[in-house]
Amino acid sequence: MFDWVERLYPISRSITGEGVRASLSMLREIIPLDIHEVPTGATVLDWVVPREWNLRRARLVGPDGTVICDTDRSNLEVVQYSIPIQTKMTLAELRPHLHSMPDRPDWIPYRTSYYNETWGFCLADRVARSLAEGEYRVDIDATLAEGSMTYGEYVVGGESEREVLISAHICHPSLANDNLSGVVVAAHLARWISEHPRRYSYRFVFAPATIGAIMWLALNRENVGRIAHGLILSCVGDGGAFNYKQPRRGGADIDRAVAVAMRDAKVEHAIKPFSPWGYDERQYGSPGFDLPVGCFMRTPNGCYPEYHTSADNLDLVRPEHLEKSLAILKDVVGILEADRRYVNQSPHGEPQLGRRGLYTAMGGYANAAEGQLAMLWMLNQSDGSMSMLAIAEKSGLPFAALSAAAGALERAGLLSVAAAE
Repeated sequence: MFDWVERLYPISRSITGEGVRASLSMLREIIPLDIHEVPTGATVLDWVVPREWNLRRARLVGPDGTVICDTDRSNLEVVQYSIPIQTKMTLAELRPHLHSMPDRPDWIPYRTSYYNETWGFCLADRVARSLAEGEYRVDIDATLAEGSMTYGEYVVGGESEREVLISAHICHPSLANDNLSGVVVAAHLARWISEHPRRYSYRFVFAPATIGAIMWLALNRENVGRIAHGLILSCVGDGGAFNYKQPRRGGADIDRAVAVAMRDAKVEHAIKPFSPWGYDERQYGSPGFDLPVGCFMRTPNGCYPEYHTSADNLDLVRPEHLEKSLAILKDVVGILEADRRYVNQSPHGEPQLGRRGLYTAMGGYANAAEGQLAMLWMLNQSDGSMSMLAIAEKSGLPFAALSAAAGALERAGLLSVAAAE
């Protein structure tokens, strides 16, 4: 996965343009993405698809010929969606178009101007403060023209039409954690899911932030009722604790599944309530849709100093952090897939497990007592109203232990899946 972050990192992406297409085309090496184009001017809910922006190169050259900013060096060095311009100006005229971070003098900020036609450069504050008086040459070689907005989608069919939505934004340029970590982990999760039997169908969406999710909702509003669970993936490659942000509809099954998965993995984690700021959980959770889509992260957006700067680079994202994030997401999927409500077929008193060989059957457990306790919890709580996820929450036992116990009890004829399942 880190190799994929490394490959995608140099590509100049924005909310439209060839960089998004190139990134989605590369992801096709992992999963068979369908790539969709929505034309400029299309109305998507309350928004309109903007003109397509493509940057060839942007340079700012000082009075002595020194190259101050150059997107061949870093694609963060221009304000995203800058209009094409070639001109010369004084330092005083240039200053309003320069963006830096006085509190982080060696970092380059990430800035955008999607819906306001202007231009600008981003640079380290130590460089900005050292600029000499004189004439500066501005050259932003870009196009802003009729085109389209691009998004990718991959659907893995299951036994049911009920869907799990996994969404990641693909519009940022060279930001390794905020953007690429979520994209790459989502793609590898999709490939893993496609290789295993499944009850649910899974829909993976790779779209520009905000307007991309709005666009997808506009095109799929008749089908969103199929979405039973959902996750936004972002910032999953740094070394911070895990964080899960609940959907607008708090208490959704996806909340409980993620909480149990993180608990069972014994990782440091926090669960945060919904707020209408952040990633596209706020679009999927807008009141007209109110979908159960949470956000799975390590350090949340805006809460680590490198966020939206040149320091969100390949040094921040580590392979072991990507691996652990993917492992927990696989556990979440496993919980969603295995969760059932059972009915005890011998509910009057505790059935004799020994003569059915069930104590022996649990001998493979590292903790045999845990396996036996899981059987007793499943038998006691399985009256058709309690799901296995609810029993995991109530008992504090690992979901995997309860799932194994349920399987053994079902094979012995002591449990059956509730009729509604």
